[in-house]
Amino acid sequence: MTELAPSLVELARRYGIATSYQDWSGRHLVVSESTLVAVLGALGVHATSEQERNAALTAELRAHWARSLPPTIVARAGTQTRFWVHVTHGDPAEVWLQLEDGTERGGVVQVDNFTPPFDLDGRLVGEASFVLPTDLPLGYHRVHLRSGDYQSSTALIVTPESLGLPAKLGVRRGWGLATQLYSVRSRDSWGVGDLVDLADLALWSATAHGADYLLINPLHAAAPSSTHKPLQPMEPSPYLPTSRRFGNPLYLRVESIPEFVELPKRGRVRQLRDEVQDRAARSDTIDRDSAWAAKRAALKLIHRQPRSAGRELAYAAYRAREGHALDDFATWCALAEKHGANWRRWPKSLRHPYASGVAEFVAKNAKAVDFHRWLQWQLDEQLAAAQSQATRAGMALGIMHDLAVGVHPNGADAWALQDVLALGVTAGAPPDEFNQLGQDWSQPPWRPDRLTELEYRPFRALIRAVLRHAGGVRIDHIIGLFRLWWIPNGVPPTEGTYVRYDYEAMIGIVALEAHRAGAVVVGEDLGTVEPWVRDYLLMRGLLGTSILWFEQDRDASSSGTVVPLPAERWRECCLSSVTTHDLPPTAGYLAGDHVRLRDSLGLLARPVEDELQAAATERAAWLSELRRVGLLDEDEDGSEQLILALYRYLGRTPSRLLGVALTDAVGDRRTQNQPGTTDEYPNWRVPLTGPDGRPVLLEDIFTNARAAKLLEAVRTQTTPEPV
Repeated sequence: MTELAPSLVELARRYGIATSYQDWSGRHLVVSESTLVAVLGALGVHATSEQERNAALTAELRAHWARSLPPTIVARAGTQTRFWVHVTHGDPAEVWLQLEDGTERGGVVQVDNFTPPFDLDGRLVGEASFVLPTDLPLGYHRVHLRSGDYQSSTALIVTPESLGLPAKLGVRRGWGLATQLYSVRSRDSWGVGDLVDLADLALWSATAHGADYLLINPLHAAAPSSTHKPLQPMEPSPYLPTSRRFGNPLYLRVESIPEFVELPKRGRVRQLRDEVQDRAARSDTIDRDSAWAAKRAALKLIHRQPRSAGRELAYAAYRAREGHALDDFATWCALAEKHGANWRRWPKSLRHPYASGVAEFVAKNAKAVDFHRWLQWQLDEQLAAAQSQATRAGMALGIMHDLAVGVHPNGADAWALQDVLALGVTAGAPPDEFNQLGQDWSQPPWRPDRLTELEYRPFRALIRAVLRHAGGVRIDHIIGLFRLWWIPNGVPPTEGTYVRYDYEAMIGIVALEAHRAGAVVVGEDLGTVEPWVRDYLLMRGLLGTSILWFEQDRDASSSGTVVPLPAERWRECCLSSVTTHDLPPTAGYLAGDHVRLRDSLGLLARPVEDELQAAATERAAWLSELRRVGLLDEDEDGSEQLILALYRYLGRTPSRLLGVALTDAVGDRRTQNQPGTTDEYPNWRVPLTGPDGRPVLLEDIFTNARAAKLLEAVRTQTTPEPV
């Protein structure tokens, strides 16, 4: 490979772009020039020629010295934080703080800085350094600078030193259920599990079995159905949403909206529900499109129903709180219904929130836009009710939401936040042992430079929104807050590179918002992770993730052998579970269903017999470990007994949170999601079923002896014995 030009290497370094990296096998690889040029281009930097690169380096240096203050300053509570200011060389620099509550603070101390001044168009610019007080309160403050007649200010974000577990959990360990909400249908839901089902499942698991939380799939918004031809189905993957800040109204319970009781056409609403339920009873998959079509018709009727004065005030308060972001989202939804869910194909006058035709469209379609605003208000109210019921029932945490890595490239957030997202690239993952061609998630990543320029406001709003009615959040691929694999458009994932983020700011903001919400943060840190990253997350008080099948003693294992990591050596600051949504339920995993499914889909890299043997070896290793620690008798080998023993094994670990998959509680075997597929398998469309493959409704779970036995077994592992 041709050696990279020093100017290109330096330019990449300044923008946090890796020019080389170590792959999963330990090889040192150099990133190609074309990849670096494309990634820099996605950041608005032209770097094709030596002349362009030198110009870009000069522009970046001049922009730094032209700033009087850093665009954002991030500090940790109790820690000294140093920052620079730029003023005309020799002029005084007065710095003070304005706290979030409006009060002013001094105590900012100037310290030595011997950086030579910089000539900026004939003006010598000097650099001074200041140190913040260590006793600043947590929050979003401002640093002010005055030098002569010139004044400037910048954001100061003071974050917790360490988050940890909420005090309401106490010193004991916690446990909870994990489920895909859409799959948990009740006799009253519209063919898809909804927010009333969520509240009822939380009430049952808390009151009957002492659960502390209920972890659910992301409830992020999916693109709405449209009248545009051809009709587009609703995206089933909760991890490829149109927006992460706003929710999917598919999860609304229509009859729980207060105005429903005054609706003259309640008979029509019940007819719509009955039709959906009949179709659902005849199908072995979740049909989001028919469910949403029926709900949308019913919700349209309720939206037109007059509201009381108090309800109008509540709606106005919600709109005021959400501001322009809500207006942009509702506008996109209305536009998508008319022009299709890909904003890049809309008329040019509509392709940006501030484009010339958007205001006119909103004026002409005010009711359609308001409908989508109103839907988000209803979601906010029903989510608040679910969390309130969960905590009032005794849950220490309540609902734990899931935050996806990114958004659909053609969706609402990509339209509204296109100035903050890198649209010439997509996020993904480099090749690894299990995906040797790498992964392209088709999601535009945050631009780190724009985030800091905007004081991280879009990211702050996102984290605040997901925690508004939650006791916790699981962050999918939390490593993406440290670095992300960027793939230029039109090339395979192997031709990407890492782009680094200011993890001190990103993780700090997550910790600050979680502290304010009284919530726990769980980072999905599986796969190839730099060791220092897990140490950093531990230091900042964020939990990691442990999945039993991945917890192996790598030092003791050899080729073809599996040695389970002894329970006492698992990480303490983790949420530990037996399985996850990208694997089959444990009954299916033990039976080798994951191997047969991948074989039927052509996803195996070696003969199916070899894969089945490897699965059998893994199963035998865990049986041996369970018997070694006395959790399984020699004559016990049945699926139900083995699953019970595996969850009891979790109780032997020091992990602070334990998770029970609802699919395991009812004996389900069907895979919820098969990575590497789209339409080849009904990903994210599989309803909850029992060992016999028949649907299990929510009401059935409440009287399910198998579920009760498993949950009680886990409960006894987390509840301390009385002294």
